Amino acid sequence: MRNYQLAIFWIFLGIAGIAIPAAAQDYFGKYNFTLGAGAVIPQEDLKVGFTTAPNINVGFGYRFARNFQIDTGFETAFGAADIRTFMRDNQLGLLEINDRQYFVPFGGRVILPLGDTGRFEVFGGGGGNYMRYSEVLRQPSDYFRIPCTVCSSRSGWGYYGLVGFRGAINRGRNFWVGMSSKVVRGQTDGQPLGDLEAFETKDRWTFVQGEFSFSF
Repeated sequence: MRNYQLAIFWIFLGIAGIAIPAAAQDYFGKYNFTLGAGAVIPQEDLKVGFTTAPNINVGFGYRFARNFQIDTGFETAFGAADIRTFMRDNQLGLLEINDRQYFVPFGGRVILPLGDTGRFEVFGGGGGNYMRYSEVLRQPSDYFRIPCTVCSSRSGWGYYGLVGFRGAINRGRNFWVGMSSKVVRGQTDGQPLGDLEAFETKDRWTFVQGEFSFSF
């Protein structure tokens, strides 16, 4: 191999060695679906009568740039108001009533990939949040539903802040696992629910959850 051919060969290898890690880091999945589970902690006016409860969430994110993503989703907490009461049905007897808390976040996040491979990321973000707390009748069958004539609910709007991290578990960076923590603040009003009276309250929730994501 002549000297100039050898020089071209080593230059090509040098460029490839720089370009391949950069390309690997710049790649990102635009569409991100997330499933999560963890615990939610009530605070501020919710400290009286409310308790830490399990929650699950589903989320969708559109990552329109390497470092920015638009988010929305749906989250449910189970039994944070610690309600266990009953409604009497003339035919079926006593039917149990529990409570659920629903959250609909909409916002965005800033994402910072770490390392040359792009398989580890930290993120932070925030946005608006709709909240609804409801009493729910435990239905006696999957084949028909009985309306709850005594169930109460309350709702309101707020905002949230989010931080977390995740790591890819495959080389193609389609499957991710991670953890996040989120604080939701806002105000709700409506009917009495648990120990909450029929007036406006200042609410705060802290979420801590593990997450599994699929990206493409």
